[in-house]
Amino acid sequence: MAEAERIIGTPDTPDADREQQDRDERARDGQTRDGQTRDGQEPAGTDGTAAEAGRPRGKRRVAVLFAVAALAYALDLISKMIVVAKLEHHEPIEIIGDWLRFEAIRNAGAAFGFGEAFTVIFTVIAAAVIVVIIRLARKLYSLPWAIALGLLLGGALGNLTDRLFRSPGVFEGAVVDFIAPKHFAVFNLADSAIVCGGILIVLLSFRGLDPDGTVHKD
Repeated sequence: MAEAERIIGTPDTPDADREQQDRDERARDGQTRDGQTRDGQEPAGTDGTAAEAGRPRGKRRVAVLFAVAALAYALDLISKMIVVAKLEHHEPIEIIGDWLRFEAIRNAGAAFGFGEAFTVIFTVIAAAVIVVIIRLARKLYSLPWAIALGLLLGGALGNLTDRLFRSPGVFEGAVVDFIAPKHFAVFNLADSAIVCGGILIVLLSFRGLDPDGTVHKD
């Protein structure tokens, strides 16, 4: 019998072959579904790996923001302490002749001496800016934006500290200014940090770069 089957040959079984192909396709389809998350995202190792890498990168950008803010705040605070201790109630110090000098001034207004009648309002605005920057930090993935926001945060904290703790009282404190260029308003390092941060934000906006790292080409 076996010899006869060898000579005649085993008949083709197309139905069996078709069933085997169907099983193979179902197996491959099952592997594809198992390799994806339930919301249709790619598994870790492809786009999932990039997402995992994005979170630490975002944390590094936040760290840069707070490091820049801490540096700007520390420089402003130290410079004001030195000015109050060594320069206030003394003659101005000429740095570059009449073009630049250090002169201690108490400013109840906004940056560069504007709006002295609205001290409380400027204090509230500074506090609101700080809150907005801290909330925005959660979506921060751009290094230039981290630097810009860090400058704004450090400068706002520097002047807000004066508003809260210097005379004549809480929310009405006068800011210590001491950098006096010729034919220009007297300002401090916090004002400089705010202006530099604002200019950088304008430039980044013109380039189409968002805080989350998105670049707009149009």
